[in-house]
Amino acid sequence: MKNKTKFLKNSRKSYKVSKNVFYSLKYAFFGLSYCFQSTRNFRIQIFLGLLAIAFCLIMNCNKYEFISVIATIFSVLILELINTAIETLVDLSINNEYNKLAKIAKDCSAASVLLASINSIFVAAFIFIPKIRLLLFN
Repeated sequence: MKNKTKFLKNSRKSYKVSKNVFYSLKYAFFGLSYCFQSTRNFRIQIFLGLLAIAFCLIMNCNKYEFISVIATIFSVLILELINTAIETLVDLSINNEYNKLAKIAKDCSAASVLLASINSIFVAAFIFIPKIRLLLFN
């Protein structure tokens, strides 16, 4: 928790609304940066996503396969960002005390990322296994 408060020390007040699009983008990139710096799973998912993109390029995927892989990667990353936001809000609201409802919220949020990750495995298998078979057996 100390790491989170240290990171947020110089951030804006959460009750303020952005004045223009550039501030909104700045805050969005701050959120991405925070998640990248503080969440190990987000970094792992970024790495695996880049690996999948590289594999698409190596395997000469068509545009439909490529967009399917990109959409799947983004779905996992988006859900990880939402998961991080929910977990942070829950931690803020319960003041580090155990609460059964808080546990349910955090567990369900984590489960959404798990399901998206499992889906990404299915998408990758559907796209890459036939291409690997062609390379190995032809």
